[in-house]
Amino acid sequence: MVVISAGYPGFAPGPSARRSLGADGDDGVYAAIDLGTNNCRMLVARPTPDGFRVIDSYSRITRLGEGLAGSGTLSRAAMDRTLDALAHCADKMRRRGVTAARTVATEACRRARNGSAFLDEVRHKTGLRLETISPAEEARLALGGCAPLLDPEIPYALVFDIGGGSTELLWVELKPDGGLDVQGLASLPLGVVTVAEECGGGDLCSRTYRAVKERVMQLLRPFEAMHAVAEQVESGGVQMLGTSGTVTTLGGVHLGLKRYDRSLVDGISIEFADIFDVSRRLSCMTLRERAQHPCVGRERADLVLSGCAILEGLCELWPVGRLRVADRGLREGMLLDLMRVDAMEVA
Repeated sequence: MVVISAGYPGFAPGPSARRSLGADGDDGVYAAIDLGTNNCRMLVARPTPDGFRVIDSYSRITRLGEGLAGSGTLSRAAMDRTLDALAHCADKMRRRGVTAARTVATEACRRARNGSAFLDEVRHKTGLRLETISPAEEARLALGGCAPLLDPEIPYALVFDIGGGSTELLWVELKPDGGLDVQGLASLPLGVVTVAEECGGGDLCSRTYRAVKERVMQLLRPFEAMHAVAEQVESGGVQMLGTSGTVTTLGGVHLGLKRYDRSLVDGISIEFADIFDVSRRLSCMTLRERAQHPCVGRERADLVLSGCAILEGLCELWPVGRLRVADRGLREGMLLDLMRVDAMEVA
């Protein structure tokens, strides 16, 4: 299902943004878990005057949504892999003395017929109470996490997150007072896992690659008609910010890194011509060659081309000319929400 919205009602923490696990106080320890279609990720952090300091993290590719596009359900093997990852998260949270946390599930659990039953199983076996959030809430949290990378001198922004099972896109106006006005939201049922499975694997031929790009553009035409983004792009008033494994992988490949380094990738800008060049280079590699690339790896080798095709569809529809890369997003947005709520309560 394609979700197209004229706007988003507010930019405040969601109603379930806080779950206390222990004593509150200035020395609180906060955790955020993002269970996606492809990855299970966690951050644990302590607040600082200008944000937060990460004290622990966890990331594992579990492929929870493997086979979901065809069956409509989460497979037993995928659920078991994910349960194991979440058990590790719960153990880390206990050892770190987490006092408040938010744990969310996204597209795979939204779409699967047995998504709710799986989250009940997660609660029973790990003690973690994951909530399945809407595409709008997912996009809001991602924007909150990467908003510091937006250029305040450019009045509009296209902010997107290419996930495993879906792609979320926000059309944002940057106000002179520093506020963000979300004027439009689009959620497409296309992610790196769903596209790879629907197209018969990760080695997309040129015809299939082009078809994915065209489908992205077609699905977003109602969004373009509603918001006239192209007019603002033509006038030079639009920036583009992407957060996902696709854009960070492209960033690492573009920089020629021998090993992926978040500190070198987060916040860089890449010209569209360089994005297209990196995508072509990756498409010319075999699956094995991509798996051996230090910024791709075995677990992303069969998915990265799907992400590249989705990204190119966005770039061709809206030729902003340059993309800023964010190696931050949903988890950071959740942490900031939690800390903001606590700060408001203390005040």
